[in-house]
Order: sequence, then C-alpha cells, then structure tokens
Amino acid sequence: MTTRPPLTTTAGSAVPDNQNSLTAGPRGGIMLQDYQLLEKLAHQNRERIPERVVHAKGWGAHGTLTITGDISRYTKASCLQPGAVTPMLARFSTVAGEQGAADHERDVRGFALKFYTKEGNWDLVGNNTPVFFIRDPYKFPDFIHTQKRHPKTNMRSATAMWDYWSLSPEALHQVTILMSDRGLPVTPMNMNGYGSHTYSFWNDAGERHWVKFHFKTQQGHKHYTNEEGEAVIGRTREGYQEALYGAIEDKAFPRWTVQVQIMPELDAEKTGYNPFDLTKVWPHGDYPPIEIGVMELNRNPDNYFAEIESAAFSPSNIVPGIGFSPDKVLQARIFSYADAHRYRLGTHYEQLPVNQPKCPVHHYNRDGNMNHFGLRSGNPDAYYEPNTVLGSPAEVPSAKEPPLRIDGAMARFNHRDGNDDYGQVTALFNLFDADQKARLFSNIAAAMNGVPSDIIERQMVHFVRVHADYEAGVRTALKAAHGYEANTISEGEAAE
Repeated sequence: MTTRPPLTTTAGSAVPDNQNSLTAGPRGGIMLQDYQLLEKLAHQNRERIPERVVHAKGWGAHGTLTITGDISRYTKASCLQPGAVTPMLARFSTVAGEQGAADHERDVRGFALKFYTKEGNWDLVGNNTPVFFIRDPYKFPDFIHTQKRHPKTNMRSATAMWDYWSLSPEALHQVTILMSDRGLPVTPMNMNGYGSHTYSFWNDAGERHWVKFHFKTQQGHKHYTNEEGEAVIGRTREGYQEALYGAIEDKAFPRWTVQVQIMPELDAEKTGYNPFDLTKVWPHGDYPPIEIGVMELNRNPDNYFAEIESAAFSPSNIVPGIGFSPDKVLQARIFSYADAHRYRLGTHYEQLPVNQPKCPVHHYNRDGNMNHFGLRSGNPDAYYEPNTVLGSPAEVPSAKEPPLRIDGAMARFNHRDGNDDYGQVTALFNLFDADQKARLFSNIAAAMNGVPSDIIERQMVHFVRVHADYEAGVRTALKAAHGYEANTISEGEAAE
C-alpha cells in the first residue's frame, strides 16, 4: 500500500483533522482561532476570477416583500411587521455551472434575496432545497472542487463527485433531492426557495426563537426529465433567463408564499436531531409552517451587469430582530460571502448602487479601492471610534442581539458521530410514488456513468441503509443504462 504524504497548511504545518471545524461543544459555535478553516475558505474565494466561485450563472429581478401575517411576538424586525412592504432583489442561479453554462442542467438552484429595509439591508442567501451536502464548513471547498472541472482533463468528473459523496453520508439527503424530479425545475418560477439554515428571531423583550424560512411557489412545481432538459438546451442555453424576463415583461409577475417555521429556543436541546444541522429538516408536524406574506417579482433590471451580476448577497447582512444560530455552515458563510465580494467586486462593494442600503449609512471605514464617497462618519474629524466629536456615529444598544447560548469544550468534534444520516432520507424516499422513484434511479444511473465500481459499491451501502428498494432500483437502472452488474449488499454489510 502506497504511503500517503502528510496533509499540511500552506505554511507546511501538519493538519491533524481536516473533517471537523473547531467549535465550542458539538453544536458550535465556531472558534475564530480555527486558522485552517479561515485559510480554506479565504483561499477558495480567490480561486477564480472574475466570476463567482459558485452560483456564477444567474437570473434576477426586482420586487417586493409584503407581510400579511403577524409574527410580532417573535421578532422586532420592522420589515416583518404586519402590513410592511419592502423593496427587494432576487437572484436565482445554478451552483456548479460557469457563466456560460446552460440553464437547464440538473443542479441545485441558488435562491438569493436582498431586502432593502429601513433598518439596513437584510440578505437571505439560500437554495431551492431545504438542506445541503455538508454540515461542517470545513468540507465546503472540498465539495465544490468535486463539482468543478478536473484540473487535468478540464472536464466535470462524475468519479470525483461520487467518490466524495460515497465517503460523506451526510450528503445523501441533498443528493436524493438533486437526483429527484426537483433537481431540474422548468423555470425559476416553478421552484420553492429556502433559507436552508436555521436563523433566529428576537423581540423587544430579548426573547429568542429559532426560525427557518420557506418561499413556496404560487406557479406550481414543474420539472423536466434529463432528456427534456437536454432537448431544451439544444434550442437555447438561456431558458431560465428567457422565462423569468419574459414573464415579468408580460406582467405575469411570479409570486411566492412566504412561510416560517418557529422553534422555542430551549426546544433545540430536546429534539432528536440537531436543529442547526444543514443536512436536516424540521418535521412540519412538530413545527408547522406559518404563512406570513408574499414575495413578488415585478421589475426587470435595466442593466443586467450593474443590477444582477454586481449584486452581492451575504448572510452577514441582518437587521435588528433577526439573528444567527450555532449552524456551523451559516457561521462560516457569514465570513466567506462578504470576503468573496471584497475580492470579486472590491473593498467597498456595498457602495455599488444595487448593494447600497436605502437607509442612511454612517461608519468609520476608510480608504481602499473603490472609495469614491470619502468618510461616512458625518464629520471629517471623526475618523476613529470612540471619540468625542459632535455629530459622529455612536453605538445603538437597542440593536444588540440577545446572548447566544453555547457550551462545551473547544475541540474538533467528529460531525458524523451520533448523526442519523438516513432517517430523514428514508422519510423522503417513502414520499415518492413509483414513477418518481423510477426517475430518481434513472437520474442517479446517468450521473454514475463511468464511475469505478468500487465507488459505486461504496455508495450502494448508503442507498440500502435508506431502503432496500433504493439500492435495488439504482442497480436495475445501472444495468439497463450501462450494463453494470455487481453483487447486491447483504443486510450485514449494510449494518457495518
């Protein structure tokens, strides 16, 4: 057996654990001293120029968020109070494809929203799926490498993709959704959107509740098969752009029903799953979705580059009444998204018109490229803080988020220990009817074309742990599509 060289940092130091972030207890939060996590995320943001590292191909429009429900007892956020109407921008995208990729490819779709509230910009940067492939941000650069081009062949690698997934059982929930009908929506209007992460609400009394955001399409779910998607690509590579732009020009404004799931703060200590785990959903029977309003897109951009390509969304943009959670991936995105924008667009990217808040802005940031506005402190003598200069910006104690409960020793906890990565996937699989399952099996078989048998067999172990029919169905589809044959997995092997 060939000896593998030691994994090191870019400075040559040995990396003892490349699977788990350094956190306070198994549920987080993440420690700023985890320099290798910051190095991996910061390096990934600088791997490609000038397009986005992920979500490079996108389509967007302007609209409004209108609140019709009442959740004022949970949050003080002004944009979520009954009757509030907030201007906004939406950008949909594929995750893996480059700017020139075709729209109708099987992929997760980004669902990024910027709300221009009177208290500052609130960004909700999610996907059209309620979960994702990872639960620890340490693995995000590695996962995205499997979705991009092979450094030698310059082609997408199904082997890399399935090799990674077969070694990462936490990805199975998202893989199953991606390979199901919902992995290829007909248009951006025919898919749901999700905040995906767990966020928090807090009210004037300082009470915290955990929250998940859902945007349910009012246009209905419509999906293409792989063959139908390929036929569309044969006619146009811009099908999503054409559909979204054309609908708004025809005044057939797309709409989504906005819902939230709300969990009392202390319930997080009682659930049988980690509610901050990005690979898990909250059962609707336990935390029923609450309808709070409508999102409508009703204005196309006048200049795509200035208003959509230059749009910069970051989960770090929140407003009083909305907060974060110990979700490890969310905490990493709070850093990495803003850092990506500073690199891609410039130090003062939030001064581009599409990113500018609609409320007054006062801060002490100075100089740097793109600083065409000078100091924002309101007084040329107030270029530092604290100060005694009259008219200079001061802290706003009422905007302080309530303390976030954390506990535990600081260590690299194995995020796969004690996690059930199959139960929720089984529940999802059992929701599919026979035809939906058949398409799921066929889509997986198509995506496994050319993948070595040892990787396929390793992935089969995960399928059979979900349901024996899952493994059997994929095997049948693989044989039909590629003539693949191998021994089925015994119950003993599946249990190992």
